[in-house]
Amino acid sequence: MDQADIRHELESMAKRLADFRGSLDVEAKEDRIAELEQKMTEPGFWDDQAQSHEVIQETNGLKELVNGLKGLEEELDNLEVTFELAAEDEGLKEELEPGVKELAQRINNFELEILLNQPYDKKNAILEIHPGAGGTESQDWASMLLRMYTRWAEWRGFKVETLDYLPGDEAGVKSVTLMIKGHNAYGYLKAEKGVHRLVRISPFDSSGRRHTSFASCDVLPELDDDVDIDINTEDLKIDTYRASGAGGQHINTTDSAVRITHEPTGVIVQCQNERSQIKNREQAMKMLKARLYQLEIEKQQQEIDDLRGDQGEIAWGNQIRSYVFHPYNMVKDHRTNHEVGNTSAVMDGALNGFIDAYLRSAMDR
Repeated sequence: MDQADIRHELESMAKRLADFRGSLDVEAKEDRIAELEQKMTEPGFWDDQAQSHEVIQETNGLKELVNGLKGLEEELDNLEVTFELAAEDEGLKEELEPGVKELAQRINNFELEILLNQPYDKKNAILEIHPGAGGTESQDWASMLLRMYTRWAEWRGFKVETLDYLPGDEAGVKSVTLMIKGHNAYGYLKAEKGVHRLVRISPFDSSGRRHTSFASCDVLPELDDDVDIDINTEDLKIDTYRASGAGGQHINTTDSAVRITHEPTGVIVQCQNERSQIKNREQAMKMLKARLYQLEIEKQQQEIDDLRGDQGEIAWGNQIRSYVFHPYNMVKDHRTNHEVGNTSAVMDGALNGFIDAYLRSAMDR
């Protein structure tokens, strides 16, 4: 980049940040932060843990946006000063271009944070992974996806809790349910809902043949208690069983794990994360509420799609993304055509490019 290009890029970033400041209404958000912080000092605030958690989560989310924007503005100011000084200092010229490129990427990431403004985007995410047909092959693929999402969440600074884990017969997992906790966790992970396809030379095939495996990911927001979902207790079948987990760390000597079946819909949820049956039941009910809410949303969307003649719903066997390890290395998202040749990086959690491309394309529709 020459000086003219850098000057143009700095001016472009300044305009974008000014637009962000206007759309965010920073002063109103700062007033809201002050209001929430005042509420935290009131007597009895911590008595209601659910309410206090909501206040803290909202405060942190607002601070992340406001402080994030201010940090970008400050960094832009520094780059503009460096640009003026670089006219007489060759050493500063060498530092300027990578700094401009890095800030441009950070502004893109921040823009995506702003765009995640749907009702449940800011919520924690419930992520379920289920292998397809194929026994050990697909169960091993499910465990690879489990590792991939765990790595991605840890990189984002999100907390990962295993709500339910059913190990495979020989390797991998038969099913796993995670709670991903963090601001906008659901907003990001909703991009991952669908069928994921793997093509590789199987480590379980002594003949070294190429195999194709499938696994599905389902993503739901963790709903608050104030979300009105009518659940008739007479429609529920509740079973308890002894918990088990990878490596034995979740194994209990009592029937603490809980499975709830909603008989009218056939929805089944289960939780074995806690040692207390009561806590597992509470968590399972939250998962059931989220599942029934999602079914209602999908029903409404299907009615709209039927009117429009839209047959684009993702179904089993209609993969959203392919991970090819042989005869070449490539991960490609079939919804956006975003692709990456470094499969190892993707399996280590480098998913931001795919998530970014999907969310931006969805917002453009």
